[in-house]
Parts: sequence; structure tokens; C-alpha cells
Amino acid sequence: MENKEKDKDKESKKLLKTLYDLFEVLATVTVAVTLLYAFAVRLQIVDGSSMVNTLHNGERLLVSDAFYEPARGDIVIVHKIDADPYDRPIVKRVIATGGQTVDIDFDTWTLRVDGEVVEESYRYLDPERQTLRCAYALPITLGENEIFVMGDNRNNSADSRTVEIGPVDVRCVVGKAFARVAPASAFTVFENPFGN
Repeated sequence: MENKEKDKDKESKKLLKTLYDLFEVLATVTVAVTLLYAFAVRLQIVDGSSMVNTLHNGERLLVSDAFYEPARGDIVIVHKIDADPYDRPIVKRVIATGGQTVDIDFDTWTLRVDGEVVEESYRYLDPERQTLRCAYALPITLGENEIFVMGDNRNNSADSRTVEIGPVDVRCVVGKAFARVAPASAFTVFENPFGN
């Protein structure tokens, strides 16, 4: 009888140790995922059609701000809390960075950065919409800590061409979108079209 009690006691201790180990693993994973989400990777839902044909409404993106410095061609999430009339993060493409000069010919949709024509394979012009022009005089030279962003759907995007958004301070960049994860059928790891 005494052996049975010892065996039960051993089994109880073994079960408690297993449960403790399981709890420890779950707690560690929870803390790691929370820290990863808080400091390195976020999920962003595309809201609207300003990035068509590259991105579509409702798609989910993985975004990282870890050691990130904006580069021309990157897809970024911007949140201008003080000036954005939408008061929410927006998804746009970086067209130019600090110190560069942007000019757009709206008759031909020719984009120039520092006087050089930029070939934009990602640009989309919705034939059903009127051309959205710039609310202020171009060309514009960006301040050292500014970026110029536009949606790929050029005539259906509120972006740096509008007074409400304008050139964006780099501190307003939430992060760079590096992958589309949903819908799963559209999974994509984004590459910078300029090799940056």
C-alpha cells in the first residue's frame, strides 16, 4: 500500500512539473510575441483603394519599423496624427526622401526626382476617375527629415500631393510593409522596385 502512495505522489509531482513547464513555455511565447508585435512587427489592414493595383482593400500586411530608414520605392505605413484628416494610418509608396526634389507633369504623368525621370511599373491610373493634381506648386524640395509619398492608384489617393498630408516627417512613418499575408492566396514578400 505504501508503494502505491509513493507512486501516486511521484505521478502527482511529475504532472505538476509538466504543467509548470507547459505554463512556463506558454508565458515565454506570450511575452515574446507581445514584444515582437510591440517593437518589431505589426499587422496593418489596407483600408481603401489608393494602392490598387499593388494592394487592395482589406488585405493584411506585415509591417516592421526595426532599424528602418525610408527608401524610394518602399511601401510604408504613415500616421500623421496632427494633420491627417483621416486620423488613421495610411499605406503609401515612398517617392522621394530628404533633400530630394520632386516634380510631376500631370498631363503625361511623368515623375521626376532630382530631375531624372522615374519609371514606375507599379503606377495605376483609374480610367473612371479624374486626375488628382497637386495642391501646391511643384517642383518641391524635401526637408532633410521628410519623405514624399503617393498611392500607386495615382488619381484616387490622398497623399503628399494634398495639403492635408503633404511631405511627411519621417517620425510619422510607422514602418515598412514587407509582406502581404492575407488573403493567403495573395501572399507576397515585397521587393523594392529600385533595389533599395
